[in-house]
Amino acid sequence: MPGGFDTRPDAALAFRPQQGDGAVLDNPIARIEGLRVSFETKDGPVIGVEDVSFEIAPGETVCIVGESGSGKSVSSLSLMRLVEFGGGEIAAGRLIFDRKDGGNLDLAGAGQDLMRHIRGNEIGMIFQEPMTALNPVFTVGRQLTEGLRVHMGMTRSQAEARALDLLREVRIPEPERRLTQYPHELSGGMRQRVVIAMAMACKPRLLIADEPTTALDVTIQAEILALMDRLKRETGTAVMFITHDMAVVAQMADRVVVMYRGKKVEEGPVEQIFEAPQHDYTKALLAAVPKLGEMRGKAAPEPMKLLGVEGQNIAPIPGTDEPLLSVRGLTTRFQVKGGFFRRTVANVHAVEDVSFTVNKGQTLSLVGESGCGKSTCGRSVLRLVEPLAGQIELAGKDIMALNDRDLRKARLDMQMIFQDPFASLNPQMQLLDQVAEPMRNFGIASGSEIQDRVANLFKRVHLPPSFMRRYPHEMSGGQRQRIAIARALALNPKLIVADEAVSALDVSVQAQVLNLMMELQAELGLSYLFISHDMAVVERVSHHVGVMYLGRIVEMGPRERVFENPQHPYTQALMKAVPIADPRRRKSEKDLNFKPIPSPIHPLGYAPEPSRYDEVEPGHFVLTTDSGY
Repeated sequence: MPGGFDTRPDAALAFRPQQGDGAVLDNPIARIEGLRVSFETKDGPVIGVEDVSFEIAPGETVCIVGESGSGKSVSSLSLMRLVEFGGGEIAAGRLIFDRKDGGNLDLAGAGQDLMRHIRGNEIGMIFQEPMTALNPVFTVGRQLTEGLRVHMGMTRSQAEARALDLLREVRIPEPERRLTQYPHELSGGMRQRVVIAMAMACKPRLLIADEPTTALDVTIQAEILALMDRLKRETGTAVMFITHDMAVVAQMADRVVVMYRGKKVEEGPVEQIFEAPQHDYTKALLAAVPKLGEMRGKAAPEPMKLLGVEGQNIAPIPGTDEPLLSVRGLTTRFQVKGGFFRRTVANVHAVEDVSFTVNKGQTLSLVGESGCGKSTCGRSVLRLVEPLAGQIELAGKDIMALNDRDLRKARLDMQMIFQDPFASLNPQMQLLDQVAEPMRNFGIASGSEIQDRVANLFKRVHLPPSFMRRYPHEMSGGQRQRIAIARALALNPKLIVADEAVSALDVSVQAQVLNLMMELQAELGLSYLFISHDMAVVERVSHHVGVMYLGRIVEMGPRERVFENPQHPYTQALMKAVPIADPRRRKSEKDLNFKPIPSPIHPLGYAPEPSRYDEVEPGHFVLTTDSGY
């Protein structure tokens, strides 16, 4: 991302929100004026946001966009007065909130008792990380009903009935069962939907949504966005939507506030921001967004053209037609235990009769919703999860027949990049040792040679060798993901399984990491099994695409054929749900036609049909077995 953008106030667009008749709004629900937040550190105060002002009207969605560290979340936490619990202090500015009883209140001076009443009741908040927003020791039902009983005075049975309705509204399957479950028993996408249901429970006047759909699949995201939009229209709720996903901004925003390094650099109506951005930073941000349809007519993936990056190589990456990984009939199931003796009572059919081939120097992407089996499929290929049946052949080696010692040797050729780089790195080890560890474990380098090789790997992933002495917490999310890539490359593997490797990254950092992965593919002839739910990213990086639903591949073929001529009803629904970074091409709720996802849990003895496919055009296969969609 180009640095040195002008952040002076006169560089921003002077804009006040307009209603339909062109009148300036007089009664916003929330008004932030000259906000300044500082954080005390051992090196002295650090300014989180400086002189930020904007307002939100009833029934309006204002999207705050910018990268990690731009101050967008600090602004929202200040409005909730939660920033103080994270070591921040509101050093200047006013936070005017129009309460339910009609009176204006400056939240910056409100006591914590009053704020406890306002939070959840009048201002709802959807946090980015659902596992930290939910209490692990209470059931979902207990956490959903708590706010209803405290703020709305409901009885237990009334609150439980409302909680059930809320879970249905956010499209959670088997809602009665979910109420009795704990957060760790739900998938990430389901947990986020529970958090959204909790925030909407008391019908707040202002809903603050901090990256609420980052962890969600494209179909669930589309429905959640439509749900929030409907709530806004029906109740006049104002929405402050914080995101780095410009396609979501185009779908949701009435107005956009662009933040960079703690300052507001641009503000305007959504069409103006997308069609005529004024600030250099906004232009660079929009250039880094992969747009669905950009790769139409191109047979091979190619890196994205980024603003301000010199000497970019945008050559296509054809790869070869020589198979590297061959998977046939892969089946992975997990046991469900129950009863007093914890006997196996059913099986989760996570991956069912899956077959595919990955060619040398090419990328096969697996896409689908949470719980469709794509991550389990990737882990099964590496035997990090033991498959029940199937054949896995890598460079002529039968992976399923290997004992533990030989499997360890085979892992020289196959590595994995996990979704969350912070969780996959050891917080107590320097980055040098983390990247060197695989080489030491396999005895392929020693002493000063290791240091030279690690320095070379750092250069390869565009990080300075001086970073080798740092620890993971001293790096940004994008830098940590580059370390994870460097560690995966340490053993010169032939195959890398990338499990949602860029889904948590800012849009410009995501573009840089994707370009890096494609650059390495062209240079080293790497093959990727790329697992993702972001269709625009998949279109950009893939040679072939497999669409998964309920543990099976329902459609498979060359990327351009699957994207330009989707045949299976589920693939078509998936494509329709993808938000496009163009505010004039918004999806309406009637465009979304999703059926409830059936449960992948089946009783013991259940024997599913084998997967059968029709070849609709050369190399393009569609599942003919009934997939339940």
